Amino acid sequence: MALPGLRGTEHIGFTVPDLDEADRFFVDILGAERVYSLGPFEHEQGDWMLEHLNVHPRTVMRRLTFYRVGTGVNFEVFEYEAADGALPQPRNSDIGGHHLAFYVDDLDAAVAYLRANGVRVLGDPTESRNASEGQRWVYFLSPWGMQFELVSYPNGKAYERDSPVVLWHPARPAE
Repeated sequence: MALPGLRGTEHIGFTVPDLDEADRFFVDILGAERVYSLGPFEHEQGDWMLEHLNVHPRTVMRRLTFYRVGTGVNFEVFEYEAADGALPQPRNSDIGGHHLAFYVDDLDAAVAYLRANGVRVLGDPTESRNASEGQRWVYFLSPWGMQFELVSYPNGKAYERDSPVVLWHPARPAE
């Protein structure tokens, strides 16, 4: 069985400490298109925030902005004022750890661009093995420390030779 009517991922939402800083990063560095912003939202009484968002009832969502990046999924980026404090950002190895990966046609050119713009790139590109052979990747950090990844596999990955299903590819979004 499957979720009725499921088409795919519409957006990914995440929280940043400073939405103005995040906006500059997404628009000026990554080339995202700002679509619209909303907020603030707060509920001074009741448990709406807890019931609908699983956050402290007095938490204030200062602002959110939607972005479109290339042919991929949309981003909904939040700035909250947490009524019960903020936890440190999880690492990839932590429960809830995560990263966002962007496909690029030329990994070396993209890495050089990030470095030229003062973005911290973690090491040099790595060549994948086994089922992912043909792919190269590298991680980089946003100004607030969120983990991102660049990936490129212009000639495909090894698993594609024998698999009846292939992963969605931003360079071929209709496939």
